[in-house]
Amino acid sequence: MKSRKLLLFMMLLGILKISAQNTSLTGSVVDALSNDPIAGVRLKLEGTAYIKISDANGFFSFSDSSLESASYILEVSKPGYTVLRIPVNINIGQLKHLGQIPLQPDLMKEQIQLATISLSESELSEDQGGTDNIAGLLHASRDVFLNAAAFDFSSTFFKPRGLGSEYGTVSINGLEMNKFFDGKPQWSNWGGLNDLQRNQIFANGLMPGETTFGGLAGNTNIIMRASQYSRNAKVSYAAANRSYTGRIMATYSSGEKPGGWWYAFGLARRFAKEAYIDGTLYDANSFFISVEKKLNNVHSINFTGFYTPNIRGKSSANTQEVFDLKDRKYNSFWGVQDDEIRNSRIKEVKEPILMLNHFWKLSEKIKLNNNIAYQFGSTGNTHLDFGGTRLVSQSDGQQSFVGGGSNPDPSYYQKLPSYFLRFSNNQNFEAAYRAQRNFQDNGQIDWLDLYEANRSSLNNGGNAIYVIAEDKVEDKLLSVNSILTASINSFLLLTAKLKYSNLSSENYAEVKDLLGGTGYLDVDFFSEGDRAQSDLLNPNRIALLEERFKYNFKWKATSAEAFINAVIRTQKWDSYAALNLSQTNYQREGLYKNGNFPDNSLGKSKALEFTDYGAKAGTVWKITGRHLLEINVAYLTKAPALKNSFSNSRQNNNVVDGIKSEHIYSADASYIFRSSFLKARLTGYFTQINDATEISFYYADGLSGLGRNSTTAFVQEVLTGIDKQHLGLEMGAEAQVTSTLKLKTVVALGQFIYNNNPDLKLTSDDFIEAQDYGESKLKNYRIAGGPQRVAQIGFEYRDPDYWWFGTTLNYFSHAFADVSPLARTSNFATDSDNLPLLNYDENIARDLLKQEQFDNYFLLNAVGGKSWRVKDYYIGFFVSINNILDEVYKTGGFEQSRNANFRTLKEDRDREQPVFGSKYWYGTGTSYYGNVYIRF
Repeated sequence: MKSRKLLLFMMLLGILKISAQNTSLTGSVVDALSNDPIAGVRLKLEGTAYIKISDANGFFSFSDSSLESASYILEVSKPGYTVLRIPVNINIGQLKHLGQIPLQPDLMKEQIQLATISLSESELSEDQGGTDNIAGLLHASRDVFLNAAAFDFSSTFFKPRGLGSEYGTVSINGLEMNKFFDGKPQWSNWGGLNDLQRNQIFANGLMPGETTFGGLAGNTNIIMRASQYSRNAKVSYAAANRSYTGRIMATYSSGEKPGGWWYAFGLARRFAKEAYIDGTLYDANSFFISVEKKLNNVHSINFTGFYTPNIRGKSSANTQEVFDLKDRKYNSFWGVQDDEIRNSRIKEVKEPILMLNHFWKLSEKIKLNNNIAYQFGSTGNTHLDFGGTRLVSQSDGQQSFVGGGSNPDPSYYQKLPSYFLRFSNNQNFEAAYRAQRNFQDNGQIDWLDLYEANRSSLNNGGNAIYVIAEDKVEDKLLSVNSILTASINSFLLLTAKLKYSNLSSENYAEVKDLLGGTGYLDVDFFSEGDRAQSDLLNPNRIALLEERFKYNFKWKATSAEAFINAVIRTQKWDSYAALNLSQTNYQREGLYKNGNFPDNSLGKSKALEFTDYGAKAGTVWKITGRHLLEINVAYLTKAPALKNSFSNSRQNNNVVDGIKSEHIYSADASYIFRSSFLKARLTGYFTQINDATEISFYYADGLSGLGRNSTTAFVQEVLTGIDKQHLGLEMGAEAQVTSTLKLKTVVALGQFIYNNNPDLKLTSDDFIEAQDYGESKLKNYRIAGGPQRVAQIGFEYRDPDYWWFGTTLNYFSHAFADVSPLARTSNFATDSDNLPLLNYDENIARDLLKQEQFDNYFLLNAVGGKSWRVKDYYIGFFVSINNILDEVYKTGGFEQSRNANFRTLKEDRDREQPVFGSKYWYGTGTSYYGNVYIRF
């Protein structure tokens, strides 16, 4: 009898197990307009760990033995479509099929996102005083606050939470794109491919992503797989007046072909002979291909390659004097040659990226994604270089150099009116007037004069005085990773990753254009003898066209990382915990024996090694369906960027003394309200970054303690042990007043400050030993980089007939100029003999060192568009107008460090027009962006 009962019990368990195993929820997602299947749709059973991605046929399946009988909400979402939430009842043993789920295209949001990417490319310029901004590229089409940061705030260089892009992560197909050199992604490596970047998975703030541990400023994975694009073709044309004036783009994606093949292609061109700023050309092409093959039901392989060669002309930062004489469009880097605009400072990027992705479905619960990418090519930045033309032997056997041209920069301080009025007892008003008229009437590079100077030098047996030099970087980067995702049960999801990257980088200067000369003497004509030689192994060499000169070295960098993240989702709580461990290695290898550093320039440097770790945790408490509370905390260390690890990498192997990883801790808390009428989020955050390092290069005057007659030098400023504090509030709310009208408002109140007095040292080829100036009194100074407080009010109107319009009024305040750390050291009150300055006044000094705060301002922006369906064609346009009221405003600026002590700075500030005043960048005036497309 007992054996029969046991047998019946086991049979019952087997039936229940079979029933549970047969429990499933399936369906397919299609475009509501075209009825085509949509791949890459994210389907989530709210309150569980279950997340599925629709396949190339739009099909999805939730099938698991741990699915329970319950009522769920199925959230269906994909960028470019309206989010859909469907109530679903699941019973044990039930095979539930939802059929086709139509997803409505959000044409307004799609166009805004694509336009925002285009409009924001100009803001991602590392030449803009370090005020790079990645918000516009990553945050478009997110919640109301992030969308405002992307579309309306990006032109002001506003950075959410005051964090630069080096604290965020950008990945493509799971492979991270941030550079070893500065930790930032270089958007121009995949720029122009807007229509192919719509599939993005974004994690805000501290939260880890699906493919990465992430940093402080969020992380985005851009999915560029052939199978994730719906079948369509699209052609578009855009016109604008900002970084470029025109863009042509065409894309095609095949959908699934017989044999399990998918293809996607993209071509684009962006161009401008001259953009908004005078003399700024833009010439960029983009090529994209992706091919995917489904090998069987468990294996797929995808190849993606893109190449986006681009050339653009840079623009100068200008003093207030230059702005008053010209305007905000003035740019000193260009002049006219043969009736054509020629910019002396050109950035050219040619770095193809190839990647191979393997997708392995180990089971219904476990998936493995293996990826490899190879990036190669070069980045170049040109500038005018000038020097001595020939050697002269002295009676003592030493050699010096003669010739030497004057600085060709038309805004050089010795060419401006203020220079001739700098002495109160000897002001030359006539010369100042002539300088003013000449600068106003001309004020650009005189290319003909440069050619004439070189021709004259050649006729006198000399070499070129002026050349175009290019600072060149040739990178070869190999990246591999493996990402495992496992749905343990309906509540627990695990993600783990192993990653390895290897960089080989060549860095050198090259003669780009001899400007009519036949060669260029590769020496420093400010020095004498052996010290003047760029390479003692090849002294007094004459550099010819496209030959290397001045400096030549290699960098080696490697990084290995392991990451694991656990996500637990229940009806009341969504929680995660993530751990990260990494190791980073750097080494320099000099290829020139520099005359200033003969014993420390050729060969390999000390190897640097940084072991870093991090931990993150967070939870969302779903108090009710409308009220949610979210908390995130993190502690991590971050290896210094390659550029901040060596004090003067172009000339020697010196590493930064005491260089170490940044130590970071951060927390945020949000209250979220959601209803059919109102959506709102209020967030408070705090971030502390300790032990940061920054290196700057400039010409300083008024230096003490050098032990020589001169008090001037071109220096490398090494600032170590920097502590920064970021705290503030963010609020965003939008109210759906009617079915067509939405009101929105955004506020950000931030305070981003230096939280200690870091140590400052100067190195230079003008003095052998590094000069230690001790503490730089930076505590409580604001960190420069866009406004720290912003606000917005606006509305959107969406007509059922697919036209829409919106406008916003935006307020910006608390933007600051970057201060000079050297002027906040003991050097400021010290004379050249290292004794205290006479007549030093602390009250006057306090006023001189007060940080400049820019004026507050308003920007009025408007957007609108319309879409039509004509048979199987979709036609639409989008228009955006920014700064409608043509407001003049500063986006950034910095103090010049030329006046390094109290006496010289006071003398300069006491003038009606300072000779070495701060330099600024200005925002564009009224600007537009318009796009028209046809999709079929």
